Amino acid sequence: MTFFRLLASVGAFGLATATLAAADPLARFDHVSIPPVKTSIYVGSVTLTITPATRKSGAYEADYAAKVFPYFFMGEKGKLTLDAPDELLRRLARGETVDFTGRATNTDGDPRRIEGTAIPADATSGKLKVRIFVSKRIELIFNTTYRFESK
Repeated sequence: MTFFRLLASVGAFGLATATLAAADPLARFDHVSIPPVKTSIYVGSVTLTITPATRKSGAYEADYAAKVFPYFFMGEKGKLTLDAPDELLRRLARGETVDFTGRATNTDGDPRRIEGTAIPADATSGKLKVRIFVSKRIELIFNTTYRFESK
């Protein structure tokens, strides 16, 4: 392959990549990371860890683990889904505060309702307030941050 053919191939690849990025301006929101976060409960605390979430079909999906101190036997693991339709992400990209909903299911099959608010700090990160409804009377509130990541 001559140098000019190689150069043309690289240029065509760059153009194709730029075209794909322009075709899907929301692609930069495909992966989000949330650091581990802790909240207080009566005589203890709950630490929530969420794996990096991937957006599929308008929702973020991730695994979670909740550790309860000092009541280790009350901890749980499971999967969560946070609704993220295109319009919500467009509003977030414009710097608007957005409310979102979601759901989690622990490994025993118990459902958890999720409500939250995302407040952008810049184009790739911001603050989160997440409410997880463990039961009709128990609600855990976590204040943390988020960061969109390119993969």
